[in-house]
Amino acid sequence: MKGPVCSKATLGRLPVYLDYLRSGGESENVSAAEISRALGLGDVQVRKDLNAISGPGRPKVGYNRKELIADLEAVLGRKACTPVIIVGAGKMGRALLDYDGFARYGIKISAAFDIAADKTDKRILPLECLEEHCRRFGIHAGIITVPASAAQEVCDLMIRCGITAVWNFAPTALTVPDSIRMCRENPALSLAHLTMPLRDRKERTPI
Repeated sequence: MKGPVCSKATLGRLPVYLDYLRSGGESENVSAAEISRALGLGDVQVRKDLNAISGPGRPKVGYNRKELIADLEAVLGRKACTPVIIVGAGKMGRALLDYDGFARYGIKISAAFDIAADKTDKRILPLECLEEHCRRFGIHAGIITVPASAAQEVCDLMIRCGITAVWNFAPTALTVPDSIRMCRENPALSLAHLTMPLRDRKERTPI
């Protein structure tokens, strides 16, 4: 049975709900209105989020706190973290490897791989160990943080190793089969989009 399909915005709020429910008291039941007031979020938005995760709740009762916590943990993967590997242990790869926020969404970085593995960091392994690692630990998701010139070759290698979901940070488009889920991340483009109104405002400001 497939779990609920959440938007990025909803998924981003789920850990906030979970943290509140774990620390928000010992009452057996909790309502969407109570959660929205405590977190300063819109009541309608909270109701929609919780409905997607755990149904509409019971009239005048709301949700059983323990059951709602269990539903949130199931969606976020807290009880069974998804292992993910990184190929490319440069600055971007190391930054992702060191980031501890993935656990909030049920993700664990299993290891990083590089053609010039850092022997002082046991989390960074030689690239030739990728296939064995993926098979041994059941890895099906990978992150690409290599230069554009090597990205397609790395992507092809990942797919041969059983990877079916790829997060691509390389500044190039990659060709993958229809069965592979691909998300391309371009930090420079995102920042340019974010700061565009600032540039427009500066151009309109008289000197």
